[in-house]
Formats: sequence, structure tokens, C-alpha cells
Amino acid sequence: MARCSVCFRHCEIKENELGFCKARTCRDGRILPENYGRLTSVALDPIEKKPLNRFFPGSMILSVGSYGCNLRCPFCQNDSISWGDAVNDGISTIHEYTLYMSPEDLVSLALSYRSRGNIGIAYTYNEPLIGYEFVRDTAKSAHEQGLKNVLVTNGTAEIAVLEEILPYIDAMNIDLKGLTEHYYTHTLGGNLAMTKAFIEHAVKDCHVELTTLVVPNENDTEEEMRAICEWISGLKDKAGNVIGPAVPLHISRFFPRFHMTDRPATRVDLIYHLTDVAGEYLNYVYPGNC
Repeated sequence: MARCSVCFRHCEIKENELGFCKARTCRDGRILPENYGRLTSVALDPIEKKPLNRFFPGSMILSVGSYGCNLRCPFCQNDSISWGDAVNDGISTIHEYTLYMSPEDLVSLALSYRSRGNIGIAYTYNEPLIGYEFVRDTAKSAHEQGLKNVLVTNGTAEIAVLEEILPYIDAMNIDLKGLTEHYYTHTLGGNLAMTKAFIEHAVKDCHVELTTLVVPNENDTEEEMRAICEWISGLKDKAGNVIGPAVPLHISRFFPRFHMTDRPATRVDLIYHLTDVAGEYLNYVYPGNC
């Protein structure tokens, strides 16, 4: 048995079993990423789909995902690879649905799409940081070939993990799902304090854009949006200068799916209203899924 150090859960994992994320295991008393190099999704996407609107706009990026997640959002858009039946059934089952690629092979694939406007690799779809070792190794190799690296994450990881990959990451989109402990803890199974610390650290060394999914009856009030934007607007760089107003925020519309089908999609007019509210604090605000 050994203790995982990736996120706030600090799972004690027994030999050959899996942690909460279903992607990290224990072998010979060491914690290892069972999902290393095992891809469930590969697609060439517009960079704006990550979403990143102020990082090489108009370019394409090779998006790749593995499996597993350390949150349990009931509205998950990628539940089949994040915490669906195949993941929960264990290693042998999920491996039937994966394609193994080494970091070098993935970089070669990314390079082959340069003629189609590809600028690099985006680590996305599931939570990439639960397999940060693959992100680290691939991103390092990608940088050596002149490719960019993008991380799409829930930001629920220890700062030590972030610091290990930061030298190789050029841009991030980080979920800031709300600003209440109850929502993060009881609805999402996450940790608000860890996410805020992750964002505060990331903006000092990387291009960061944030995304808030507005869910009816959860985080859809003007008061919460103002609280979110006030917090973002206070973010600082390494020198202590306030840079928060220049951090882009994507305000996205919720659609009912997975375990949260008890409410309608977020009203379009509400998304645009909250976008206007956010614009009182931030320079770059983008409505999404409208």
C-alpha cells in the first residue's frame, strides 16, 4: 500500500488496486499512473474549442484524452471515459477501449498535422493531471519539436504536480466551477481551496483562461458571478502586480445529461446577462454553448 500525492484525496492505494480516480495504482509499494499513454480520444480541434480564445486564435490543436477523473460532476460531458461503467469495472475493462501511444509517437502524430494548421497538443477530455507523468513526458518532447502544449483541467491537483509540468505547458483552460464550498464539496466532489490555489499559481507562469459552467439552481445567480469575478480580478503575477482583469473567462451554458437531467438547460438570456455582469470586472468574457 502507498499514498498518492496528486490531489486532495491522498488515496491510500492497496497493491494492484486503483485510487478514487480509477487511473492511479500501486505496484511494489509505488504509486504509478495506470493510464500512462492509454488514449481514449484523439481529435484535431480548433483552439477555440478548448476553449482558448486568446492563445493563437484561428489555429488547430491535436486534442487527446485518457480515462479517469478525481471529481464526480453529475453533469459530466465525458462520463464514459471519466467515471462511466468501463472505468469503474477496472483496468482490464477500460484497457479494451484504449489505444497505447508513447510520448514520442504522439508527438510524431502531432507533427504530421502541422500542414493542417496544428500548433501542438491539448491534454483534455478526462482529467489529464491524474496522469500528469504522461503529460510531462509528452509535453517535454513536444517542446523539443517546437510544438505548443495546452492543458484543459479542473485544477484539482497539488502545487507540486503543477510545478513539475509548468515548464512545458504554454496555455491552460482551468475550470472554476463556482465559488461555494457546498457546491464544490457536495455536488462535484471537489476541493475549492485546492482549485483556487492552483489557479493563483498557474497565472504567474502560464497563459490561463478560466471556464465557469452555469448550472440552474446551483451557481446561476448574479451574486455568485460577481463573487467569482471579484476573486478573478484580484489575481496577481509573480511581482505582485494585479493581472486578474486580463484573465479571460468563458461563461458556458449547461445542458442536462448524465446524472443531472432534473433541470432544463441554462437560459440563453441568463448567460448573456452574466457575461455582461462579468464584463464589469474583467476585460475578456465569452459566452459559451449558446
